[in-house]
Parts: sequence; C-alpha cells; structure tokens
Amino acid sequence: MSAPDSPAHFHALLQLRGRTAAWPAAAAAAAGLGRIVQAEEYLSQAQWTVLKSTECSYATHSLLHRNLGLLYMAKENYEEARYHLANDIYFASCAFGTEHIRTSGGYFYLANIFYGLKKLDLADTLYTKVSEIWNKYLNNHYQVLSQARTQQIDLLGKQFETDTGLDEAQEAEAIQILTSILNIRESTSDKAPQKTIFVLKILFMLYYLMVNSSKAKEYAMRALDLAKEQQLSVHEQNTIQDLLNLTSAEEAHPITW
Repeated sequence: MSAPDSPAHFHALLQLRGRTAAWPAAAAAAAGLGRIVQAEEYLSQAQWTVLKSTECSYATHSLLHRNLGLLYMAKENYEEARYHLANDIYFASCAFGTEHIRTSGGYFYLANIFYGLKKLDLADTLYTKVSEIWNKYLNNHYQVLSQARTQQIDLLGKQFETDTGLDEAQEAEAIQILTSILNIRESTSDKAPQKTIFVLKILFMLYYLMVNSSKAKEYAMRALDLAKEQQLSVHEQNTIQDLLNLTSAEEAHPITW
C-alpha cells in the first residue's frame, strides 16, 4: 500500500475525494459553503503534497490544477481560477498534447470563465478549439467504425458493435462539455448557424459511437432542420442527410447475436 503522503496515494485520493472540487461552479455553489470549504482544505493539502514531491506526473499536476480551477470558479475568484486552469492546460499538454481530449477540459472551463465575464471573443475561440478537438477524435473513430458497420450490414445483415474509445466517465464528460457548447451556440445560431451545426454533428458521432441510434438521429435531424432553415448549401444538407441515412439503415437491421 502506498505511503499516506506518497504521489501514488495522493493521486488515488485526488481521484476519489477531489471530485468535490471538480463539480461545475453552479453545482458546487448549490452544495453550500461548507462543501466548498471542505474541498478547499483537502486541495490545499493535495497541493502541498505535489509541491514537495519530485515524482508526480504531468497528468497528476493537471488533475490538481483542474480541481483547483473549478474550486475557485465555485468561489467566483476568477483570477485564481484562470491561473490554475492555465496550469492545467500546460501540464495536460505536456502529458497528452495540446490537441488531446484530456487537455480540452481545461480549454472548456477557461472558456466558461471568459463567457461569464462577457469576453465573448475569447470564449468563442476556446469553445471552437474544444469542438475541433472532439471532432477530430470522434471522427477518427467514426470513419473506421461506420465503414465496418456498413460492411457488416451489407454482408451479414447485422450491426457491428462500436466503441468510442472512452470510459464511462469520459463519455459523460464529453456529453456535458458538448451539450454545454451546443446550448451557447444555439443562442446565437441565427448569426453563426455553421458553428451550431458543427457541434450537432459532433454529438451525432458521439451517440452513434455509443450505439445510441435514437439520440444520434435526433441530433442529425436538428442539424438538417437548421441547415434548411438557414438555407445553407445543398452540399451541407446532403452531408447531414447521409448521417440520417446511416442511422436509418441501422434501424432496418437491428443487432443480432
């Protein structure tokens, strides 16, 4: 068993107990001041453990700063929150790369701060970056697996079970991040419909890969309706229609075992 103040012990505790500080600001505020104080006390101890250690990984540093950033967002101390989220992005980039989905969370929460402060251009840039990161990740899986699925339907008359490459917690985080961005995009869809459609198509891919055809179809339909409403190009409408055709083909060939 790891020593109580070892990096491994800290990382395990941060994963289990640090979730308090990982709540979105609204949830943390709703939980009450006592909960925030408890999180702050624990994270102060965690920060001290990391600072005195020479063995903590970049990923652990990223996780600590992510939680600290969210804690300070809950306390509405946005300067401190920005500092810690910037460090989260730095350490996540060192561990995984600047364009990795594990890094995208830092961009997302930083964008939320800018959005709340009415710095909309900065927020928009970061929301776009987060969307592009998830689009690239999911599209890589989607292209391979949609082809495999189509071949499976054509040749064997049954579906091919797919996978996002994410665990359950990561899938939940992806849904939370992307639906939050979608809500913001939809509030300005008259001005920038392409940005809204872009996120709708990403959510389609996510649910398609999660083998949730009904939700995938819902987002594709919303994208197509918006494309028609805004009179976007025929090419754009046909691209979205292809997504709908794919889900329709699968509904016609339910999974068999």
